Amino acid sequence: MSPTAPRFGVNYTPSQGWFHHWLDFDLDDVRADLDSIAGLGLDHIRVFPLWPLFQPNRTLIRPRAVDQLVQLADAAAERGLDVNVDGLQGHLSSFDFLPAWTQTWHRRNLFTDNDVVAGQATYLRTLAAALADRPNFIGMTIGNEINQFSGPPHPDPDRITPAQADAWLRRLLDACEEGAPGKLHLHAEYDAAWYLDDHPFTPAQAARLGGVTAVHSWVFNGTAQRHGPTASATEHHAAYLIELAKAWAAEPHRPVWLQEVGAPAPLIAPERAAAFTEATVDNALDCADVWGVTWWCSHDVSRSLADFPELEYSLGLLTNDREVKPAGEAIARIVADRRARPYAPAPRTTALAVDIGDDETGPARSTCAPGGAFFEAFARLTEAGVRPAAVLASRAADQDHLAARGITEVVRPHQVP
Repeated sequence: MSPTAPRFGVNYTPSQGWFHHWLDFDLDDVRADLDSIAGLGLDHIRVFPLWPLFQPNRTLIRPRAVDQLVQLADAAAERGLDVNVDGLQGHLSSFDFLPAWTQTWHRRNLFTDNDVVAGQATYLRTLAAALADRPNFIGMTIGNEINQFSGPPHPDPDRITPAQADAWLRRLLDACEEGAPGKLHLHAEYDAAWYLDDHPFTPAQAARLGGVTAVHSWVFNGTAQRHGPTASATEHHAAYLIELAKAWAAEPHRPVWLQEVGAPAPLIAPERAAAFTEATVDNALDCADVWGVTWWCSHDVSRSLADFPELEYSLGLLTNDREVKPAGEAIARIVADRRARPYAPAPRTTALAVDIGDDETGPARSTCAPGGAFFEAFARLTEAGVRPAAVLASRAADQDHLAARGITEVVRPHQVP
């Protein structure tokens, strides 16, 4: 396998108790889950400590909880699995998990209150340091889509500016590096960062801060509703986000991590899940500089747990009883096939110019969202058999930048029939 070949992994959702398993941590259950994951041929997992359980008080990070995280990482290592850790949970599958010291009577802005941010930095530094000497520790992700707390549509957001988001990201990435120097530390937002006008977390931050750019691809964002479950735009949505992310990167070959992608029912019917999975991963790997693909998620959520959105119960590659599902079989086939051949996507010579009003703050990002002029032009090009890249309109005449990316032609959305 080429040293630059993409990684293949899964977001670990424990089969017993979902992420509440930290309350009743059972290493034997974890080992059984990891055995079923390793059986698919995957090489890494992304894991999610629940922030209120690990840091219930601003000055208390529970040693036992940290030790259990290390035990999980060591069990993964025994099965050939590397581990990325998301620190601030934050938000998972429609539920918010915030410690009491940030809420109600102690309500303080998650991103700007100095005591809160200092507590977050200490927490991330502690987790990173606990795993720093583990060879299978990839690094930290600051948190899971924590940008959703910064503005609409969250029902009770902690509003900030892009400059404040930037300062928060830099401070917490520094804390991760202090805890585990030299590891791969990053941040990850849901697609409001790319699609929502005036959202404080920006494409420029996503593509320039941290060791890699992370994208989370979910076709329930309007893509599948607008185009249909088998449309080119739907099956290329992950590839679209990867190419969109490249437009803002300062380095022409900065890696992009497809850190979350799944087949959400009923928009993707269960009988179509395997085909959607194969098409999505194949199209994503037709992009250059992909660090890895990490599917959401490993195991289905048990029906014994209440109040999840319906689609969340069936996103696993494996059932709640650890049986491999068709999507899991598809991932196993893809992994085996891709590791047997070189990863060498051809250059994307045609680029579509994206203009969101200001490259740094992105006041007009909705052009990139489903239904927006840029999104729909990109979709039309893809459907016509073109393999488009994305380039900032401000760089469309920068011949050095274009040449570094292999781009020979730039078109504007209005020029796409």
